[in-house]
Amino acid sequence: MNTSENMKARLLDYIEAFNAADAARVAALFADNASVEDPVGTPVKEGRGEIDAFYAYATSLGARLELMAPPRGSHGDSASISFRVHITSQDGQPAHIDVTDVMDFDAAGQIVRMRAYWGGDDYHLSSPSA
Repeated sequence: MNTSENMKARLLDYIEAFNAADAARVAALFADNASVEDPVGTPVKEGRGEIDAFYAYATSLGARLELMAPPRGSHGDSASISFRVHITSQDGQPAHIDVTDVMDFDAAGQIVRMRAYWGGDDYHLSSPSA
């Protein structure tokens, strides 16, 4: 049976693996039949092949995730994590996106569904230095 502590640990593994640009390690946290909807409202990536490709691309962009609050567990099989994605805009300016991911887990502790909550107003260009 999954516990809140186990799910929270997997979420921290997710952040660490992403920041190491280790796409294989990130994808290994997911069950073979998992789905990723990032952001919610866009086409869902389903199964090992699509998830592997999604994280290979995502980790190749040089983005870094900054944890904004401790992971939150549940009394069920879901947990969430809030973080800031530090990126470079298309014109080379530093930017960030504020994101909350909600992940559902199977009994083995693998992620079976990830939904990333962020919208256009969660994307911010850094303020120019004075």
